[in-house]
Amino acid sequence: MKRAIRYFLEGLLYVIPLAVTVFILYKIFVTVDSWLNLPIPGVGFLLTIVGIFVIGFLASNVLTQGLMSLISQLFEKVPFIKLIYTSIKDLIGAFVGEKKSFDKPVLVTLSQEGFPKAIGFITKEDLEAFGLTDHVAVYLPQSYNFAGNLLIFPVEQVQILDVDSSEVMAFLVSGGVSGK
Repeated sequence: MKRAIRYFLEGLLYVIPLAVTVFILYKIFVTVDSWLNLPIPGVGFLLTIVGIFVIGFLASNVLTQGLMSLISQLFEKVPFIKLIYTSIKDLIGAFVGEKKSFDKPVLVTLSQEGFPKAIGFITKEDLEAFGLTDHVAVYLPQSYNFAGNLLIFPVEQVQILDVDSSEVMAFLVSGGVSGK
């Protein structure tokens, strides 16, 4: 009986993440298709992917880069839209693009006694604008959540980790279960 229960629980460990992932992908697929209201399933999703590639090409092309930049500047000037647009743009840019923000994983000592410690990412090394010359900004992601805290630490309490930042993010977001 114990063996049967163990097999069932192990099965759940594989089935639940797989089912949830397939369900989310299906919902995205159906939602994108419904926006374009096309009779053939999947065409709307494929057109969206192709559209994203075309916009990426136009944004990186010298001839159309000015137009794309003008559109971006327009969104950055309208009061409420600016808040939404720049927040999302900065969040996406933190993970992809040329100005990645989560590329410096660190181990931070939280107290003078040496414990506890936290793992995070340096997001800003120069805080002179705040009058903090020997401090850095460290972002501490929360586990199983897309939130975190930005804390300021003296440089001597921050130790750079020689680890791939994507492994560190997987480790942190999963509560220490995934990654290294």
